[in-house]
Amino acid sequence: MREQVVSDLATRYTTKKYDPSKKVSAEDLEVLYESLRLSPSSINSQPWKFIVLESDAAKQRMHDSFANKHQFNQHLIFDSSHVILFAHNPAYTRDDYAKVVDKGIQDNRTALENREKAFAGFHFAESNTDQQGNNAAWTKAQVYIALGNAMHTLARLKVDSTPMEGIDHDLVGEIFAEELGGFECHVALVIGYHHKSEDYNFSLPKTRLALSDVLTVL
Repeated sequence: MREQVVSDLATRYTTKKYDPSKKVSAEDLEVLYESLRLSPSSINSQPWKFIVLESDAAKQRMHDSFANKHQFNQHLIFDSSHVILFAHNPAYTRDDYAKVVDKGIQDNRTALENREKAFAGFHFAESNTDQQGNNAAWTKAQVYIALGNAMHTLARLKVDSTPMEGIDHDLVGEIFAEELGGFECHVALVIGYHHKSEDYNFSLPKTRLALSDVLTVL
């Protein structure tokens, strides 16, 4: 198992060209979706939405969002199997956290009589909220935890992926306003299978700084 974990991370890479004829199976998608749901977050806040673009109509909307910038990523949309928008709640409230608390009661993690005590964790959210009620910097950070979790899950499934910050988040927000429901999307994940002859990044060696350059054990 130890060797498999390292192998997953050593062999995954950012795919630059996808094979549009290959689609991710429903079985693998089910595992991916569950990994997203199970992703950890600060105070178990889960301040996110994951919007999966599977149909050509949905992909066309995403394709249109590149009208003004980042056109170098536009080709990935239709070539890939799926695109997932990772969205965060920029104004996470006590009412949002109440849904988490009540689910904990439903799952027998928290006793009903301890419901109010369970809100103690929300103090951390409040400490990351400005006077206008904005805590986007904090909630956006949680989304990246889920993104990393998804990429490792895909590596284990032997599904290729491309994290994509090169999107027009303003235009994405307009085009997918109904689905986002006030949430913001600053990063997407493209998934599928690389094109064997046209993905130049597939055959290049992985390069990372030495462990001694990035890790200190005290």
